Amino acid sequence: MRIGIDLGGTKIEGVVLDDCGAECLRKRVDTPQSEGYSAILRTIACLVASFEAEAGRRCTIGIGTPGAISAVTGRMKNSNTICLNDQSLLEDLQALLQRPLRIANDANCFALSEALDGAGKDHDVVFGVIMGTGVGGGIVLNGRLHPGRQHIGGEWGHNILEWNGPDCYCGQKGCVETLISGPGLAADYHRHGGNRAFKAHDIVTLAVQGDALAEAAMQRFFERFGRALAMVVNILDPDAIVLGGGLSNIERLYTEGRNRVAHYVFNDQLTTPILKNIHGDSSGVRGAAQLWRSDEI
Repeated sequence: MRIGIDLGGTKIEGVVLDDCGAECLRKRVDTPQSEGYSAILRTIACLVASFEAEAGRRCTIGIGTPGAISAVTGRMKNSNTICLNDQSLLEDLQALLQRPLRIANDANCFALSEALDGAGKDHDVVFGVIMGTGVGGGIVLNGRLHPGRQHIGGEWGHNILEWNGPDCYCGQKGCVETLISGPGLAADYHRHGGNRAFKAHDIVTLAVQGDALAEAAMQRFFERFGRALAMVVNILDPDAIVLGGGLSNIERLYTEGRNRVAHYVFNDQLTTPILKNIHGDSSGVRGAAQLWRSDEI
């Protein structure tokens, strides 16, 4: 049996999968971020102990995290759970839980889950897209995650889309994430005179209702989505693209957004399916468990 842990900024979710991928147990607890790094480690250990007590056996453990492990230092970087940054999370958890673990970025876990038994199940090369508070992605080749040499495989959110665009926390300007994330869509709407109280979901709703300012923001959003994702298709040429994150619920992405991708792809037509995820918010925690294949247990 395989335990998956999705380590989020506000909650830590865990799941136990059997060797067929069926969910046996699920729990969610608050992330004690204000109490610091050690408290987060203890919370994970308690969650694992609870799962194993109920399952009646020792399990493999996979962890999905925001950010990634630096290929240079072996420590966490780029996590929005700030207290994880510059910590030896993998080594510390392995010592605490007394077994080898596997850790991957949460977007990679999403991509793996959807490639193995989700929307991308029947495809060999799957690019998983996260569009929510940020923009990320993951690559799965023949059922195996491709993190890349520097653990940045699939990080299309930090390609520069507009050189004079908004500042990004990574130090660049105009990254994909600053323009087609939820906050990016809202910020663009605000820059063009929209009500600053409105967030991405409000803008999507207003556009459907015929609001001209919101619709203009959506058209810029689709145009940027098309240019950004076409770059990925031109380089990777995946068999399928699966969208996740809150913005994946925008139905127009699969019609108008897809048409914009097709316009910029280096081909006479776009044959790549752009699919909505199947597992939804569960994709990340399921993918964490699936970092261990059933034949490795």
